[in-house]
Amino acid sequence: MARVRYLGGEPATVPELGNRQIQPDEIVTVPDDRYAGYVMQVSLWEGIEPPAGWEDPAPAEQHEEPVETPPETPTVRRTSARAQREG
Repeated sequence: MARVRYLGGEPATVPELGNRQIQPDEIVTVPDDRYAGYVMQVSLWEGIEPPAGWEDPAPAEQHEEPVETPPETPTVRRTSARAQREG
């Protein structure tokens, strides 16, 4: 079994762990086959002890594509409505 730490700021009920209430900063044991599901939620869980044979997935390559700058929008000149003379 693997172990993870809960990073949330408030207690949370985890249905997968038998509706157990987990406290902030608590370390819990999770099934090996569910370890990735926890540690992928990086704002909520931190991996403490991965399952035997666990290989951290390689970070996805980030392809930076050039960002096209949109053409400048012509400035719109606002004018006030003028009263027309009645003739």
